[in-house]
Amino acid sequence: MSNIATIPTSFRAVVRPWRVGLAAISILAAIALFDPAQAGAAARFAASAALAIAPFLLASVILAAWAQASGADAMIARAFSGNAARMITMAALFGALSPFCSCGVIPLIAALLAMGVPLAPVMAFWLASPIMDPEMFVLTWGILGLDFGLAKTAAAIGIGLAGGTVTHLLAAHLGPESLRNLPGPKSCAARAQGRARKPIVWAFWKEEERAAVFRLQAARTLMMLGQWLLLAFVLESLMLRLIPAEAISTHLGGSGLMPIVLATVAAIPAYLNGYAALPLVEGLLGQGLQPGAAMAFLVAGGVTSIPAAMAVWALVRPRVFALYLALATGGALLSGLLFNLAA
Repeated sequence: MSNIATIPTSFRAVVRPWRVGLAAISILAAIALFDPAQAGAAARFAASAALAIAPFLLASVILAAWAQASGADAMIARAFSGNAARMITMAALFGALSPFCSCGVIPLIAALLAMGVPLAPVMAFWLASPIMDPEMFVLTWGILGLDFGLAKTAAAIGIGLAGGTVTHLLAAHLGPESLRNLPGPKSCAARAQGRARKPIVWAFWKEEERAAVFRLQAARTLMMLGQWLLLAFVLESLMLRLIPAEAISTHLGGSGLMPIVLATVAAIPAYLNGYAALPLVEGLLGQGLQPGAAMAFLVAGGVTSIPAAMAVWALVRPRVFALYLALATGGALLSGLLFNLAA
């Protein structure tokens, strides 16, 4: 009887680490029962998106594991310490210039948080990076015009600066621990003590204990982020099927404040990706969409779309996630209003 009693607990212990990946597979299986063609399309979409993001994912996983195994996370964390205004500014500028999309930036954020980098500069980078990058600037300029490209770049930097500053001011209210499921020591104090105890050993593989830390942390981080991104891509494929572009154009027309508000909210479920959104917005502008509503849709979509938001949810606790959404949506709405006034 005692063996039978332990089965549920053992089953949960086995399943729990894989629950997100199992959820993605279950969704695909459910779709296959009713629409096999859509299930195949969703699987192909998820596989294509996973391959596209794989270099960023693997690089950041290796970076995080290497930093912990070698002890270099202490040096990296010190680089993000000191004057908060300087670090937030640097993070916002680097975020706006770095070539990361809304999901591609998640593994890098995970690596920074695992190293104990303060949340304020991380939030600044996190908010700014998905909105703009060099390639996106060129494409936005070519499709929507230079004014859109410059305004979106300014929005990325401004939202990053504002988000990092607000996060810094609210640090005491957010609590000492922001991470949710990130592998490694859960306590900031524990991470700091660990960094203080261990010297940096660049060739960590020569010590079996450090090599074991590298393997363990890399496997845990890859498993966690890989599952969440797989689920996000499956859901994104469904959104592309269920929310056609025509539905967006129908509800975002008109003048005044409401279309900008609706565009900000609609970007959460309806945003495709930064590149696919540009021709969509170009068409909507031709149909009379306000420039401010177009800007709000572009800015909000990069940081609050469901795939991106799910990846954020996987990393941080609910209070930090709520702050992230509030900063992103508030910044997008303000960007749309300001761009409408300047247009």
